[in-house]
Amino acid sequence: MIHKPISFVPLACIAALGVLLLAQMLTGCAVGPDYHPPKASAPSQWTSSLAGGETNGPVDLVQWWKSFGDTNLDSLITRAIQSNLTLRIAEARVREARAQKGVISGRLWPSLGSSVGYSRNLYGNHEFPPLAGTGIPLNFNLFNADFDAAWELDIFGGTRRAVEAAGAEIGAAEYGQRDVLVSLLAEVARDYISARAYQARLSIVQENIQVEQHALDLTSNRFENGLGGDLDVEQAKAVLAATEAAVPSLQTGFDESVYQLSVLLGQPPGSLLDEMSVKRDIPLTPPLVPVGLPSDLLQRRPDVQVAERKLAAATAKIGVAKADLFPKFSLTGIAGLQSTSAGNWFQDASKYWSAGPTVQWEVFEAGSIVANIHVQNARQEEALAQYQQTVLVALEDTESALTAYAREQVRRESLTQSVNANQRALKLAEQLYKSGLTDFLRVLNSESSLYSAQDAQVQSDQTVSLDLVQLYKALGGGWEGQEKPSRQAEPQAESAKL
Repeated sequence: MIHKPISFVPLACIAALGVLLLAQMLTGCAVGPDYHPPKASAPSQWTSSLAGGETNGPVDLVQWWKSFGDTNLDSLITRAIQSNLTLRIAEARVREARAQKGVISGRLWPSLGSSVGYSRNLYGNHEFPPLAGTGIPLNFNLFNADFDAAWELDIFGGTRRAVEAAGAEIGAAEYGQRDVLVSLLAEVARDYISARAYQARLSIVQENIQVEQHALDLTSNRFENGLGGDLDVEQAKAVLAATEAAVPSLQTGFDESVYQLSVLLGQPPGSLLDEMSVKRDIPLTPPLVPVGLPSDLLQRRPDVQVAERKLAAATAKIGVAKADLFPKFSLTGIAGLQSTSAGNWFQDASKYWSAGPTVQWEVFEAGSIVANIHVQNARQEEALAQYQQTVLVALEDTESALTAYAREQVRRESLTQSVNANQRALKLAEQLYKSGLTDFLRVLNSESSLYSAQDAQVQSDQTVSLDLVQLYKALGGGWEGQEKPSRQAEPQAESAKL
């Protein structure tokens, strides 16, 4: 490390030099590449057939959950936005990023410090032998007050590139907060829909238990009157017991969904059990779902914007690393008062000052600066690949959600027809059994088939609604109502090639 001290010169010369260097800093080049957002290609149309009520119409996802028409879901989502702890963490990260930019921006300006001190000093005769016996006191008071200033001029733009990177990190944090919000909205809707589905399945089980209990009573009565066999009774008992065995697992599923929902609202796990225990239907999906075009998706998905901002930050950090190859220019100065007596501390004879520029240049660092530039280049390449991967994942998420949503509706329609057919089959089997034209096994099989079809239909209702939630999440919906993250002003400097 080589320091080149420059002798003191009059303050007017220092001021003139400072103005010249400042003008060079403001008009000079910032080393490193200038950032240009990558161009991501998106297909003109969706690959999926949009057969489930989706349309290419303008998408409005500001409050997509209201399309389900469930006021309880609306209330839960409102409370989650207000109190979710993960969202608070993301908001704190935004504040941290903004404050960090302020820390870095402060390096562009002069620093000014001051100090005031007093000390009692005693020097020994052996420390200053020539003064021994001269009568000059070797013990004295020292009063000191001074101001010091330093300004490292950003001639090659290293600090400006650091500010640029910090601005991009703010954008990444802001979009990251919105990505958390998108996930939160989807998770609340999922847990709510799952809880209502468990309630619906429990209702079906309880209805079937009543039917099967009635069948058991009927077969027991026929057996006691000599009109049926013991086999019918045991088969009825087996079917009833199997149906009753499904109740605990469904109750557990409901409780777990409510526990998860409570935590999403920033509350203890059991706090919503009473509220959610009131039975409600599974929220139904709307007949039409506008999804827009693939090109709109990349601007709306917050995770894509996070990746883009991180790429911008990685690009700016290359300039920060390259700036270390060049000398650093600074203006420093100090002025103050110093005296051995408080009485004459403020007299002209107590004044002192010094000022002058310095140049510092890391001439030999064993290649560490160049190695760090290679590190930052590699990180930029990594960030670019991550951005491209995020774009592909966003498109894949949406295509998969569109396909699943459309095809599950076809499956649900078939299950509805199956339930209707099984209901008719059960009535016929019961009539034939009562007339003695068939055995009880036919009735039991019909009951079992109906129960299975009804349970599958409810699960399909649940899946359709969950698929729509996943589609809204894949589209990046729910954060447009918030203030859009602002792009931080980035210095527009010409690329300086080394």
